Amino acid sequence: MSPEAYLEMAATETEHWWFRGRRDVLRSVLHGITLPRRAHVLEVGSGTGGNLEMLAEFGSVSGLEMDETALALTARRTDGRFDIRAGHCPDDVPFDGHRFDLICFFDCLEHIVDDTESLARMRDLMAPGGAIVVTVPAYQWLWSAHDVFLHHHRRYSRESLIACARAAGYRIENVTYFNTLLFPLAAAARLTDRLLRRNKSSGDAVPTERLNALLYSIFKAESRWLAYGTFPFGMSLLAVLTVDE
Repeated sequence: MSPEAYLEMAATETEHWWFRGRRDVLRSVLHGITLPRRAHVLEVGSGTGGNLEMLAEFGSVSGLEMDETALALTARRTDGRFDIRAGHCPDDVPFDGHRFDLICFFDCLEHIVDDTESLARMRDLMAPGGAIVVTVPAYQWLWSAHDVFLHHHRRYSRESLIACARAAGYRIENVTYFNTLLFPLAAAARLTDRLLRRNKSSGDAVPTERLNALLYSIFKAESRWLAYGTFPFGMSLLAVLTVDE
């Protein structure tokens, strides 16, 4: 991707209802995890840095990102306040000797060829009592131009995500679908993209201000429910993983 495309991506992460709503959902879930007062946090696939400020509410934040342009943009956007390092999973993880209380794969695992081995590699970086939080796109039957455009390798079901995590040696503390309230509209858009054989996803641009605010308020409402419960279906999946001591 060009530097201009990454700048556009960064602006979208700041404004778009989906990114904003997901941050609220994640914040709610993270508050339900027992973490040290100043946790050490790692985001795998930190991209252009859209989640770093939210994660900083929980402690000191590091990031792993394979794209040099995204790394440079994150450094400029955040004035170098975060320890973001170049690397990729599972073979080039430049944090040997570090231990993290929280490791995050926010819509990252679907971009990695070997998802199980990448999750397993993180066990070496987990502090005692640590947790991993994973979000991924749901339902392979929703595969569309959106996934091709974003260079996904797969979408997940609840069962396939659990199987991946268990194969990597983790205990499942919680797993839920989310982006549920808007599921009918989002699923219809993805299936329409596929039916019409569009080569670019619909719905990726920031919508009008009023529509953006409406969609954000609907998505954000899920954060209150996910503080206490789970959803049986949705456009995305979220899992909280731990290891036996």
